Amino acid sequence: MKNGNDVAARVVEAMERLGVDYMLAGSFSSNLYGIPRSTKDADFVAVLGGSQLSELQRELGGEFEFDAQPSFETVTGTFREMVRVKSVPFDIEIFHLSKDAHDQSRFERRVRVKDQLVGREIHVPTAEDVVVTKLRWGKIAKRDKDRDDVRNIIAVQGDEALDWDYIHRWCEVHGTRELLDEIRASIPPID
Repeated sequence: MKNGNDVAARVVEAMERLGVDYMLAGSFSSNLYGIPRSTKDADFVAVLGGSQLSELQRELGGEFEFDAQPSFETVTGTFREMVRVKSVPFDIEIFHLSKDAHDQSRFERRVRVKDQLVGREIHVPTAEDVVVTKLRWGKIAKRDKDRDDVRNIIAVQGDEALDWDYIHRWCEVHGTRELLDEIRASIPPID
């Protein structure tokens, strides 16, 4: 493996071989819908039942080092597995699918697309769900990169391509409508 794209592809292949329901989220999904930027990790959301986590560890092999204890993610109230890759300065974060209403909705709505960087078909959230999630993280963590990702997705996809009723509904639930309106107002018109 030479880079993060190779690492993500390897994890996707392993999850699919094991029948793990997943989606590749985070920067990989915002890069797909917006303007690509570099990232030092890949965020997966997965349903890991029974022995699937230990099976995934075996499938990936010794080059992937799993933390002994999962960590708690406070935004959606779920656990995540941190995985380091020994040969590449790149990490994998595997978030367990939570019971959070939006987490459930975006997972149900995920789509399968051909990702050129990963070099294969993968499951990803919809563009609308990436916007909703990035707004939520942008509000809580106050990370500029999340706001930039939202701006880029809206600019690249265009107003007509996005389901604004869906986005607005979740923004009302999460209290992020003001942030969304602020970001949309900052996007210059494209002729």
